[in-house]
Amino acid sequence: MKLRGKIFWGVAMLAAGVLLVWALMPAPVPVSATEVRAGPFVESVDEEGRTRLRDSFSISAPISGFLQRVQLEAGDPVDLGQVVFRLEPLPVPALDARSLEQARENLSASRARLDTARAHLETARAEAVFAESEFQRYQQLRERELVSATEMERVRSVRDRRQSEVRAAEHAVEVARFELESARAVLEISSGQRPEGEQTLLEVRSPASGLVLQRHRCCEGAINAGETVLEVGDLAALEVQVDLLSMDAVRVRPGMRVEISGWGGPTVLEGRVRRVEPSGFTRVSALGVDEQRVPVIVDFTDVTEAAGYLGVGFRVEAAFVLWEGDSVIQVPTSALFRVDGRWAVFVVEDGRARQRWVEPGRRSGMDSQIESGLQPGELVLVHPGDRIREGVRVAH
Repeated sequence: MKLRGKIFWGVAMLAAGVLLVWALMPAPVPVSATEVRAGPFVESVDEEGRTRLRDSFSISAPISGFLQRVQLEAGDPVDLGQVVFRLEPLPVPALDARSLEQARENLSASRARLDTARAHLETARAEAVFAESEFQRYQQLRERELVSATEMERVRSVRDRRQSEVRAAEHAVEVARFELESARAVLEISSGQRPEGEQTLLEVRSPASGLVLQRHRCCEGAINAGETVLEVGDLAALEVQVDLLSMDAVRVRPGMRVEISGWGGPTVLEGRVRRVEPSGFTRVSALGVDEQRVPVIVDFTDVTEAAGYLGVGFRVEAAFVLWEGDSVIQVPTSALFRVDGRWAVFVVEDGRARQRWVEPGRRSGMDSQIESGLQPGELVLVHPGDRIREGVRVAH
């Protein structure tokens, strides 16, 4: 019995010691781990862009006038040379009371001048008839040599002068008649209203085929010369402008493949870089930082497909493919950290964190290429904290 008691107490003390050691041991550190994988890897530069047209046409009023209602709306097709809107002459301004009274007096004065001109014409014609008769009598006398040649020349001069006076009086009557019509027009067309009946219209035609992109004026009314009425363009010339940071733009080359997404559809549209602009500009970011941006122009590979979904000024997301591979070992970039100028990761082995040196390569978004140091299927820690050390037990 005494031996059994000793054995019992010995076993109890051993169990208590084991429990005490287990209680004093540090608990595993909870971590987030992910598996190293090998798969497609694309290094790209991602940025927002806007669609635009390579060529668009702003159709404006060539002269000041009265614009008739524009029937075309945004999205309507137009052909080359099609009439897109018409202009009428501007209505004559209405006269105030004083100007109206002056116009009436001018009309009366014009009538009086016409009557005076007609009276002068009758007098001139009578004198011309008398001068012609006098010339005929003198001519007969000259044939019989009863008057001198000098006297004959004087009579001919008087006749010619009277005939010239008749012509001048006729012109004066025409001038007085025109002045009367002008004064009557000022008085009659002075209400400020558009004239009734047919009048000269200026038809403005489209310089290109395509669609109406914008209608700046729809309703009739006065318009100034140079004021834009419509914008016309062809969606077959649709392209994308992406303003890249200058440090990213230097890595982009013409002909580079571009994946266009984020436009609202389920598919990814393909494109190619057509041109990297030679000059940049400064843009202030949302954080108030000056950024140097460079415009990059992208052409759609299938512009017909793109034009079926997109228009002008649509927002898209463009990914410029700098490099791509099929079976590339990669890990989240957040798993990498620097130690003494070298890159390292923590690998989970037998429930413990083990530091391992790696050689990272290219980066794409949240992932980084691993050129050496890791194999597919291994577990690496993501966002290792300050509690992670070599050999620390971890739980994931």
